[in-house]
Amino acid sequence: MVRWGWLRQAAVRVWRGWPQIVEGTLAATGAWVAASVLVSHPQPFFAPAAALIVLGQARGQRTRRAVEVVLGVAAGVLVADVVVQALGARSTVTVFTVILLTIVGAVAIGASGVAVVQAAVSALYLVVISPPGESLIPFRFVDALIGGAVALVVSQLAAVRHPLAPLVAEFRTTFADLATALREVADALDTSDQNAARAALERARGMDAAVERLRTGVLAAGEALTLHLRRGRHLGRLRAVDAAIGQCDYAVRNVRVLARAGVTLIRLTDPVPAELVSAVRLLADAVDAAGETIAADLDGRQDVADQRCGQAERAALEAVEVAGRLFAPGQTLQLAMIVGQVRSTAVDLLRSVGADDDAVILARVDAALGLPAV
Repeated sequence: MVRWGWLRQAAVRVWRGWPQIVEGTLAATGAWVAASVLVSHPQPFFAPAAALIVLGQARGQRTRRAVEVVLGVAAGVLVADVVVQALGARSTVTVFTVILLTIVGAVAIGASGVAVVQAAVSALYLVVISPPGESLIPFRFVDALIGGAVALVVSQLAAVRHPLAPLVAEFRTTFADLATALREVADALDTSDQNAARAALERARGMDAAVERLRTGVLAAGEALTLHLRRGRHLGRLRAVDAAIGQCDYAVRNVRVLARAGVTLIRLTDPVPAELVSAVRLLADAVDAAGETIAADLDGRQDVADQRCGQAERAALEAVEVAGRLFAPGQTLQLAMIVGQVRSTAVDLLRSVGADDDAVILARVDAALGLPAV
């Protein structure tokens, strides 16, 4: 049973990771063939190695890493060549000197960990592996260039038709998870369930990772557009939603504070006002609509984006209005905190979808809350 269970888990991992498997296999093989044909290198080992190193980086960082791999190879080979000419090859002193000088030089210029390691490995390979008298300087450098280029091309094949699709999916997932956290808070408030409230708080705390995935997704989308024919049009949409991530980050923090106050409110108050539960659920509806607004905007479906933006605006303002009815003297601090976080989250959502100018958004939200105009 244990053996079959392990086999099932292995099969699931392979199924989920098949895009990476195909990507790595094609890139490494393509780099080997390209280096063999283009530069007639009899042993183009480093071309597939460079391709795999580049693909091993997170999406959004591969272009930079490809450049670092090439520069690392050049630096390592240069240091190794100078030291070998001075001390001779394949001695302990030579190996020690090459590694020391390569790492010191890479660190001194502020190279990343990938570049430092690659420079040291390249230098060590030249000293230890390459036959005496054979110059691998052009081969190694060109191999790295070919491997990095092939890796970048292969990594973008899946994004040729829909380069922004992964980012669209990430926005939908993030906003859906945030809305779920709010609905869990609302359910906990409605039933005065402390355990459910704490679970909702834990979900809200875990949303920071989702915001980081959004930031990584924007970098990956920009990288996917490098060779895209309609790069300019997509970049305009990408810039438009880049600012929305900051507002999403603020909204996540607000929801976390709201959930924490909800835990305390349940412990101190019985029962929780029904209006508060309604306000939090309306805010969850606004989050859902805001996520769909951004996703539709990235997809180029402007009519859908406008429709969903209107829904987000109405739900957010209604949430503030309902919560505002509880904003009165004599209420508990935790209740006042939740009302305040409903307002702040509504503001951040409306800013994220570009519902209006900032001053207009603040004025409309404060009017829904019942505050006098400034």
